[in-house]
Amino acid sequence: MGSPAHLLASEILLASSALPARLQSIEMSDTLYLSLWYPNLRLAGLADKLTAVLGAFAAHGGEARVYSATVWPVSWKETPIFQQVYGRRSKTADGSDVKGGPGAEPRLAVEEALELLHDDYAYEFQIGWSLWELEATPGTAGPSTSLRSAQDDSAVFEARWVRAPRLVRVTGYGPLFDEGAYEADGHIRVDFGSDTPFLEEGVELNSVSARHIEENVRQLIELTSGVEKASGATARLLWSELGESLAQRLAARLGVGN
Repeated sequence: MGSPAHLLASEILLASSALPARLQSIEMSDTLYLSLWYPNLRLAGLADKLTAVLGAFAAHGGEARVYSATVWPVSWKETPIFQQVYGRRSKTADGSDVKGGPGAEPRLAVEEALELLHDDYAYEFQIGWSLWELEATPGTAGPSTSLRSAQDDSAVFEARWVRAPRLVRVTGYGPLFDEGAYEADGHIRVDFGSDTPFLEEGVELNSVSARHIEENVRQLIELTSGVEKASGATARLLWSELGESLAQRLAARLGVGN
């Protein structure tokens, strides 16, 4: 039985695919994507796939409602022809959603956006997803955990781990949008944003930080599998903007041997 870090890296390799390195490995944040493809997908079937992907977030650290919807015509260079911001759901004292709060149910948001159904349109939705991230708070900290404010060198900040929400973009592509971008990007592409929470390369690695990084990676793996299963995708690719392997970077970060 391998270590938890080794198992996580192996599972990420299953969720991703070998990509040629476009740049040498560098210690900086990268943008992480998940691409999903469906066999013989007709444009009329895109709504059900988008609804399934968005609906899977709530079971894997995400929100149950959609924050916004945007429709892009022809290419990313054009001005959106539709945009609706539904907002974020309110929370009760125990952190649960307030019923009837802001945000739109995935199916309603998708139906509204896809009323403008065209082969050369892309349909982008934003939905909340929470991960463990470092937050600098005023306090007394040792040299290994403290950060100094750029505005006030006399102030000492203690880094603590908190569950922080981020907005993830889920985009469904018409077959002619941006000259058939779906062939490379997927019929549906999930933009997770910065990969920093899965690596935290600038943070001292100890038992606490390693545990939070592993929890973030585990959540990523479960969401990746969840959206694939819920939407019936037959191919998926977890990839980065720089073309680097998250699995290899994670293994190196957590000290896992080959």
